[in-house]
Amino acid sequence: MHAFDVALLTDRRYTANTAAEGDWYLQNILDDDRLLQEALARRGLASLRVDWADPEIDWSRFRCAVFRSTWDYHERFAEFSAWLGRAELATRLCNPASTVRWNADKHYLADLADRGVPVLPSRYLERGSTRTLAGVLEETGWDDAVIKPCVSGAARDTYRVNRESAVECQPLLTALLTQESMMVQPYQADIARTGEDTLMVFGGRYSHAVRKVPKPGDFRVQDDHGGTVHEYRPTDEQIALAERASAVCQPLPVYGRVDMVRDNDGRLAVMELELIEPELWLRYHPKAAERFAECLIALL
Repeated sequence: MHAFDVALLTDRRYTANTAAEGDWYLQNILDDDRLLQEALARRGLASLRVDWADPEIDWSRFRCAVFRSTWDYHERFAEFSAWLGRAELATRLCNPASTVRWNADKHYLADLADRGVPVLPSRYLERGSTRTLAGVLEETGWDDAVIKPCVSGAARDTYRVNRESAVECQPLLTALLTQESMMVQPYQADIARTGEDTLMVFGGRYSHAVRKVPKPGDFRVQDDHGGTVHEYRPTDEQIALAERASAVCQPLPVYGRVDMVRDNDGRLAVMELELIEPELWLRYHPKAAERFAECLIALL
């Protein structure tokens, strides 16, 4: 007998059920989770917020476990990968473990490109690589670029560089490459002008969207770095791209988020396809929690 139908996976920093006064970050997480839990309860499903890394949890007590705010997984990736192998044997994971493994490493962007999805061009520097940043910029013709880890989140170790700063930044890149693979992408000027558009997709169908805007003088849109979130109504072209990016994944994701931008040539391109623990901004669109819950009903 299952004790609960659904585990909503978070990490140890966010397990509290109430936020301290002024802790807007945790409050946002709790608001989104509450909307989903209430939608599940209206459908007769009991849910519980739990730390994915809690060693005391018997995952077989749950009919499924849904990744929601496991935002430390990339900092504990070996531990997370081992847990993933154990958890998938004990319960149903949503999205499934195969999707999580694939989506955790930004090499997946190359797979999307191979499947005909327009993505930002990327150059991958594998762990231990001795290629220079100046050499990559010369080879690609990019004057302005962004470097980031292939397994990362919240803009960890993400830096903007150009041809003038490439030599100065090389020691930093070399040090990072001793620990992990990195990637280089051309800097997209439209992010600073208008921001990054984020479309949520449930069961392969567009649900809702927001626009993320960096603070003045920055290019990182995450609220961790001063970015802000705004209401946004996407174009039909954007909706089609979001659904297409989801549709090429096998199996079809139960839920996901497609971050996109107009590239430097004015074409729509996917920046990220977030299928593990995307913030979904349900609090901006409460009815979306109902759609999410319906997808989980279908899964179960």
